[in-house]
Amino acid sequence: MREISTQAIIDAVKEASISANYELGEDVVRAFEEGIEKEESPVGKDILNQLIENSLIARNQRIPMCQDTGLGVIFVEIGQEVSIVGGDFRSALEEGIRQGYKDGFLRKSVCHPFTRKNTGDNTPIIIHFDIVPGDKLKIWVVPKGGGSENMSQLFMLPPSAGWPGIRQRVVQTVAQAGPNPCPPTIIGVGIGGNFEQSAILAKKALLRPLGSPNPDPELGKMEEELLTEINNTGIGPQGLGGRITSLAVHIRMMPCHIASLPVAVNINCHASRHLELVL
Repeated sequence: MREISTQAIIDAVKEASISANYELGEDVVRAFEEGIEKEESPVGKDILNQLIENSLIARNQRIPMCQDTGLGVIFVEIGQEVSIVGGDFRSALEEGIRQGYKDGFLRKSVCHPFTRKNTGDNTPIIIHFDIVPGDKLKIWVVPKGGGSENMSQLFMLPPSAGWPGIRQRVVQTVAQAGPNPCPPTIIGVGIGGNFEQSAILAKKALLRPLGSPNPDPELGKMEEELLTEINNTGIGPQGLGGRITSLAVHIRMMPCHIASLPVAVNINCHASRHLELVL
Protein backbone atom coordinates (compact mmCIF):
# COMPACT_ATOMS: atom_id res chain seq x y z
CA MET A 1 0.00 0.00 0.00
CA ARG A 2 1.45 3.37 -1.07
CA GLU A 3 0.95 6.26 1.35
CA ILE A 4 0.28 9.86 0.31
CA SER A 5 0.05 12.58 2.94
CA THR A 6 -2.80 15.05 3.13
CA GLN A 7 -0.22 17.85 3.31
CA ALA A 8 1.15 16.86 -0.11
CA ILE A 9 -2.42 16.96 -1.45
CA ILE A 10 -3.09 20.39 0.11
CA ASP A 11 0.10 21.84 -1.38
CA ALA A 12 -0.51 20.39 -4.84
CA VAL A 13 -4.15 21.51 -5.04
CA LYS A 14 -3.25 24.97 -3.76
CA GLU A 15 -0.67 25.50 -6.50
CA ALA A 16 -2.91 23.97 -9.16
CA SER A 17 -5.83 26.26 -8.31
CA ILE A 18 -3.57 29.27 -8.78
CA SER A 19 -1.86 28.03 -11.95
CA ALA A 20 -5.16 27.03 -13.54
CA ASN A 21 -6.37 30.63 -13.16
CA TYR A 22 -3.11 32.27 -14.27
CA GLU A 23 -2.01 30.01 -17.12
CA LEU A 24 -4.23 29.19 -20.08
CA GLY A 25 -3.41 25.77 -21.54
CA GLU A 26 -1.19 25.63 -24.61
CA ASP A 27 -3.86 23.56 -26.36
CA VAL A 28 -6.33 26.44 -26.02
CA VAL A 29 -3.81 29.02 -27.24
CA ARG A 30 -3.12 26.85 -30.30
CA ALA A 31 -6.86 26.62 -30.93
CA PHE A 32 -7.04 30.45 -30.85
CA GLU A 33 -4.22 30.62 -33.41
CA GLU A 34 -5.93 28.09 -35.67
CA GLY A 35 -9.18 29.98 -35.23
CA ILE A 36 -7.58 33.19 -36.48
CA GLU A 37 -6.70 31.41 -39.73
CA LYS A 38 -10.28 30.19 -40.20
CA GLU A 39 -12.14 33.26 -38.95
CA GLU A 40 -13.68 35.36 -41.74
CA SER A 41 -14.74 38.32 -39.60
CA PRO A 42 -12.11 41.05 -38.99
CA VAL A 43 -13.70 41.73 -35.61
CA GLY A 44 -13.57 38.03 -34.80
CA LYS A 45 -9.88 37.86 -35.73
CA ASP A 46 -9.16 40.89 -33.56
CA ILE A 47 -10.95 39.32 -30.57
CA LEU A 48 -9.01 36.07 -30.91
CA ASN A 49 -5.75 38.04 -31.04
CA GLN A 50 -6.80 39.91 -27.90
CA LEU A 51 -7.55 36.62 -26.13
CA ILE A 52 -4.03 35.42 -26.91
CA GLU A 53 -2.60 38.69 -25.62
CA ASN A 54 -4.74 38.42 -22.48
CA SER A 55 -3.45 34.90 -21.81
CA LEU A 56 0.16 36.10 -22.12
CA ILE A 57 -0.43 39.02 -19.76
CA ALA A 58 -2.04 36.73 -17.18
CA ARG A 59 0.79 34.19 -17.39
CA ASN A 60 3.63 36.73 -17.30
CA GLN A 61 2.19 39.05 -14.65
CA ARG A 62 0.79 36.20 -12.52
CA ILE A 63 -2.77 37.48 -12.46
CA PRO A 64 -6.08 35.76 -13.26
CA MET A 65 -6.96 35.50 -16.94
CA CYS A 66 -10.60 36.33 -16.06
CA GLN A 67 -12.32 38.13 -13.20
CA ASP A 68 -14.47 35.03 -12.66
CA THR A 69 -12.02 32.61 -11.06
CA GLY A 70 -14.60 29.87 -10.80
CA LEU A 71 -16.34 27.47 -8.50
CA GLY A 72 -13.94 24.79 -7.29
CA VAL A 73 -14.58 21.48 -9.07
CA ILE A 74 -12.24 18.52 -8.59
CA PHE A 75 -12.17 15.12 -10.28
CA VAL A 76 -10.23 12.40 -8.45
CA GLU A 77 -9.00 9.00 -9.59
CA ILE A 78 -7.56 7.20 -6.57
CA GLY A 79 -5.74 3.92 -7.00
CA GLN A 80 -7.04 1.14 -4.79
CA GLU A 81 -3.48 0.61 -3.53
CA VAL A 82 -3.21 4.19 -2.25
CA SER A 83 -3.64 5.11 1.41
CA ILE A 84 -4.24 8.74 2.37
CA VAL A 85 -2.49 9.49 5.68
CA GLY A 86 -2.34 12.47 8.01
CA GLY A 87 -5.97 13.53 7.92
CA ASP A 88 -9.20 13.51 5.94
CA PHE A 89 -8.88 13.34 2.14
CA ARG A 90 -11.90 15.50 1.37
CA SER A 91 -10.83 18.12 3.90
CA ALA A 92 -7.38 18.23 2.31
CA LEU A 93 -8.88 18.96 -1.12
CA GLU A 94 -11.03 21.72 0.40
CA GLU A 95 -8.03 23.20 2.23
CA GLY A 96 -5.96 23.24 -0.95
CA ILE A 97 -8.64 25.30 -2.71
CA ARG A 98 -9.08 27.52 0.36
CA GLN A 99 -5.35 28.33 0.52
CA GLY A 100 -5.00 28.73 -3.25
CA TYR A 101 -7.80 31.26 -3.50
CA LYS A 102 -6.42 33.20 -0.54
CA ASP A 103 -2.75 33.27 -1.51
CA GLY A 104 -3.45 33.62 -5.23
CA PHE A 105 -5.77 36.60 -4.65
CA LEU A 106 -8.52 34.82 -6.57
CA ARG A 107 -12.13 35.96 -6.35
CA LYS A 108 -14.24 33.97 -3.92
CA SER A 109 -17.47 33.11 -5.73
CA VAL A 110 -19.32 30.68 -3.46
CA CYS A 111 -22.45 31.86 -1.68
CA HIS A 112 -25.67 30.70 -0.01
CA PRO A 113 -28.30 30.01 -2.70
CA PHE A 114 -30.96 32.26 -1.11
CA THR A 115 -29.28 34.86 1.09
CA ARG A 116 -26.35 35.16 -1.38
CA LYS A 117 -23.99 35.54 1.60
CA ASN A 118 -20.46 34.66 0.47
CA THR A 119 -18.72 31.81 2.31
CA GLY A 120 -15.52 33.86 2.09
CA ASP A 121 -13.05 31.16 1.01
CA ASN A 122 -14.50 29.61 -2.18
CA THR A 123 -15.57 26.47 -0.35
CA PRO A 124 -17.36 24.10 -0.25
CA ILE A 125 -16.16 22.61 -3.51
CA ILE A 126 -17.61 19.95 -5.82
CA ILE A 127 -15.66 16.64 -5.75
CA HIS A 128 -16.12 13.57 -7.95
CA PHE A 129 -14.30 10.42 -6.78
CA ASP A 130 -13.45 7.35 -8.86
CA ILE A 131 -11.60 4.31 -7.50
CA VAL A 132 -9.26 2.74 -10.07
CA PRO A 133 -6.57 0.03 -10.08
CA GLY A 134 -2.99 0.92 -9.17
CA ASP A 135 -1.04 3.07 -6.71
CA LYS A 136 -1.40 6.51 -8.30
CA LEU A 137 -3.53 9.47 -7.29
CA LYS A 138 -4.76 11.70 -10.13
CA ILE A 139 -6.47 14.99 -9.39
CA TRP A 140 -7.97 17.38 -11.94
CA VAL A 141 -8.51 20.90 -10.58
CA VAL A 142 -11.25 22.52 -12.69
CA PRO A 143 -12.34 26.04 -11.63
CA LYS A 144 -15.66 26.50 -13.47
CA GLY A 145 -16.98 29.96 -14.29
CA GLY A 146 -20.60 30.90 -13.68
CA GLY A 147 -21.40 32.46 -17.06
CA SER A 148 -20.75 29.34 -19.12
CA GLU A 149 -22.17 27.00 -16.47
CA ASN A 150 -25.44 28.97 -16.47
CA MET A 151 -25.87 28.27 -20.19
CA SER A 152 -25.48 24.49 -19.80
CA GLN A 153 -28.49 22.18 -20.07
CA LEU A 154 -29.61 18.59 -19.52
CA PHE A 155 -32.27 16.77 -21.51
CA MET A 156 -34.08 13.50 -20.86
CA LEU A 157 -34.96 12.62 -24.45
CA PRO A 158 -37.14 9.74 -25.61
CA PRO A 159 -35.02 6.93 -27.14
CA SER A 160 -36.73 7.58 -30.48
CA ALA A 161 -34.99 10.99 -30.67
CA GLY A 162 -31.72 9.26 -31.60
CA TRP A 163 -28.76 11.15 -32.98
CA PRO A 164 -30.90 13.74 -34.86
CA GLY A 165 -32.61 14.70 -31.59
CA ILE A 166 -29.30 14.93 -29.75
CA ARG A 167 -27.75 17.04 -32.49
CA GLN A 168 -30.72 19.43 -32.49
CA ARG A 169 -30.59 19.94 -28.71
CA VAL A 170 -26.83 20.52 -28.58
CA VAL A 171 -26.86 23.11 -31.38
CA GLN A 172 -30.00 24.71 -29.95
CA THR A 173 -28.35 25.03 -26.52
CA VAL A 174 -25.33 26.82 -27.97
CA ALA A 175 -27.46 29.05 -30.21
CA GLN A 176 -29.72 30.10 -27.33
CA ALA A 177 -26.68 30.85 -25.17
CA GLY A 178 -25.45 33.35 -27.77
CA PRO A 179 -22.78 35.67 -26.34
CA ASN A 180 -23.48 34.84 -22.68
CA PRO A 181 -20.82 32.11 -22.19
CA CYS A 182 -18.06 34.33 -23.70
CA PRO A 183 -17.39 32.47 -26.95
CA PRO A 184 -15.39 30.94 -28.48
CA THR A 185 -16.57 28.10 -26.27
CA ILE A 186 -15.70 24.46 -25.77
CA ILE A 187 -18.73 22.16 -25.67
CA GLY A 188 -18.81 19.04 -23.54
CA VAL A 189 -21.57 16.56 -24.39
CA GLY A 190 -22.49 13.62 -22.19
CA ILE A 191 -24.71 10.93 -23.69
CA GLY A 192 -26.19 8.02 -21.74
CA GLY A 193 -25.92 6.92 -18.15
CA ASN A 194 -28.75 8.54 -16.22
CA PHE A 195 -29.83 12.02 -15.13
CA GLU A 196 -26.75 12.92 -13.06
CA GLN A 197 -24.21 10.75 -14.86
CA SER A 198 -24.81 12.40 -18.23
CA ALA A 199 -23.87 15.75 -16.67
CA ILE A 200 -20.68 14.30 -15.18
CA LEU A 201 -19.79 12.78 -18.56
CA ALA A 202 -20.27 16.19 -20.21
CA LYS A 203 -18.00 17.91 -17.69
CA LYS A 204 -15.36 15.19 -17.93
CA ALA A 205 -15.41 15.58 -21.72
CA LEU A 206 -14.08 19.12 -21.25
CA LEU A 207 -10.87 17.73 -19.71
CA ARG A 208 -9.70 16.23 -23.01
CA PRO A 209 -6.96 18.36 -24.62
CA LEU A 210 -8.13 20.39 -27.59
CA GLY A 211 -7.01 18.91 -30.87
CA SER A 212 -6.81 15.36 -29.52
CA PRO A 213 -8.98 12.76 -31.30
CA ASN A 214 -11.91 11.06 -29.63
CA PRO A 215 -10.92 7.46 -28.77
CA ASP A 216 -14.18 6.37 -30.46
CA PRO A 217 -14.03 7.23 -34.20
CA GLU A 218 -17.85 7.30 -34.48
CA LEU A 219 -18.09 9.86 -31.68
CA GLY A 220 -15.29 11.78 -33.40
CA LYS A 221 -17.43 12.10 -36.53
CA MET A 222 -20.34 13.33 -34.42
CA GLU A 223 -18.07 15.94 -32.80
CA GLU A 224 -17.05 17.26 -36.23
CA GLU A 225 -20.66 17.42 -37.36
CA LEU A 226 -21.74 19.33 -34.25
CA LEU A 227 -18.80 21.75 -34.46
CA THR A 228 -19.62 22.58 -38.09
CA GLU A 229 -23.28 23.27 -37.27
CA ILE A 230 -22.40 25.34 -34.20
CA ASN A 231 -19.90 27.46 -36.11
CA ASN A 232 -22.44 27.98 -38.88
CA THR A 233 -24.71 29.79 -36.40
CA GLY A 234 -22.58 32.91 -36.96
CA ILE A 235 -22.43 33.84 -33.26
CA GLY A 236 -18.66 34.23 -33.48
CA PRO A 237 -16.05 35.33 -30.92
CA GLN A 238 -17.68 37.15 -28.00
CA GLY A 239 -20.99 36.94 -29.85
CA LEU A 240 -20.05 39.72 -32.29
CA GLY A 241 -20.41 37.59 -35.40
CA GLY A 242 -18.06 35.27 -37.18
CA ARG A 243 -17.10 31.70 -37.94
CA ILE A 244 -15.45 30.61 -34.67
CA THR A 245 -18.28 30.26 -32.17
CA SER A 246 -16.75 27.14 -30.59
CA LEU A 247 -13.21 25.79 -30.59
CA ALA A 248 -14.24 22.15 -30.14
CA VAL A 249 -17.00 19.72 -29.24
CA HIS A 250 -16.04 16.78 -27.03
CA ILE A 251 -18.38 13.83 -26.44
CA ARG A 252 -18.35 11.09 -23.81
CA MET A 253 -20.90 8.30 -23.88
CA MET A 254 -21.99 5.25 -21.90
CA PRO A 255 -24.95 2.83 -22.00
CA CYS A 256 -28.27 3.91 -20.52
CA HIS A 257 -31.67 2.47 -19.52
CA ILE A 258 -33.79 1.12 -22.37
CA ALA A 259 -36.48 3.75 -21.63
CA SER A 260 -34.13 6.75 -21.55
CA LEU A 261 -31.77 8.87 -23.62
CA PRO A 262 -30.08 11.35 -21.25
CA VAL A 263 -28.07 14.13 -22.89
CA ALA A 264 -26.14 16.86 -21.07
CA VAL A 265 -24.48 19.90 -22.65
CA ASN A 266 -21.81 21.54 -20.50
CA ILE A 267 -20.50 24.76 -22.02
CA ASN A 268 -17.03 26.03 -21.15
CA CYS A 269 -15.92 29.57 -21.93
CA HIS A 270 -12.67 30.38 -23.73
CA ALA A 271 -10.92 30.56 -20.33
CA SER A 272 -10.76 26.78 -20.17
CA ARG A 273 -9.25 26.24 -16.73
CA HIS A 274 -8.14 22.76 -15.74
CA LEU A 275 -4.92 21.24 -14.46
CA GLU A 276 -4.06 17.57 -13.93
CA LEU A 277 -1.94 16.41 -10.99
CA VAL A 278 -0.40 12.97 -10.54
CA LEU A 279 0.81 12.10 -7.03
